[in-house]
Amino acid sequence: MINSLWIAKIGMSAQQTQLDVISHNLANVSTTGYKRNNAVFEDLIYQNQRQVGANTTEQNQLPTGLHLGLGVRTVATSRNFVQGSLQESKNNLDVAINGAGFFELTMPNGSTAYSRAGMFKLNDQGEIVNHQGAQLMGYPTDPEGNRLSFDTVPLTLPTSAPIPAQRTTNVTAEFNLDARAPVWNSVTPPTAISPESTKPRLVLASSV
Repeated sequence: MINSLWIAKIGMSAQQTQLDVISHNLANVSTTGYKRNNAVFEDLIYQNQRQVGANTTEQNQLPTGLHLGLGVRTVATSRNFVQGSLQESKNNLDVAINGAGFFELTMPNGSTAYSRAGMFKLNDQGEIVNHQGAQLMGYPTDPEGNRLSFDTVPLTLPTSAPIPAQRTTNVTAEFNLDARAPVWNSVTPPTAISPESTKPRLVLASSV
């Protein structure tokens, strides 16, 4: 009877822990980058009151044993890193990770932290930081995008002068043709545009 009360008591305590974890998940349903927690349980030690294969008589053995458990306990909480839904924001510096990975951050005290929350803004020094003031880290690159070092540095944007614009040199486009359109029997070659022409023109060519 005493064991029954004790097992029921620790069972209720484990279920209370489970409800606490669920409540915490619900409270953070709008938290950016939050990953759901799951409570992990295990059963406690068993009382071996009858051993498997014990002799009942000189010629008979027990096919099963008698083991009585002593309840359950919470051993850990695990994170569920399943990809969540992406939502559009109005902040130009908000980013999201689609798949595995973390943002590397340098905390104000100099320690390194990792986060899935991608809500960033600029501080007065042009550094990209989160709402706690932690700096977003990244690899330095040259203007062509080649990595210059394997050591991460704080990411910054120039605030004193605008970023110079770069002219587009190549454009790649893909189109789907309407299969219901009539087939032309002739091909009209494209018309060359004179370099001296100052007015832009759009030349269309039909093909089979």
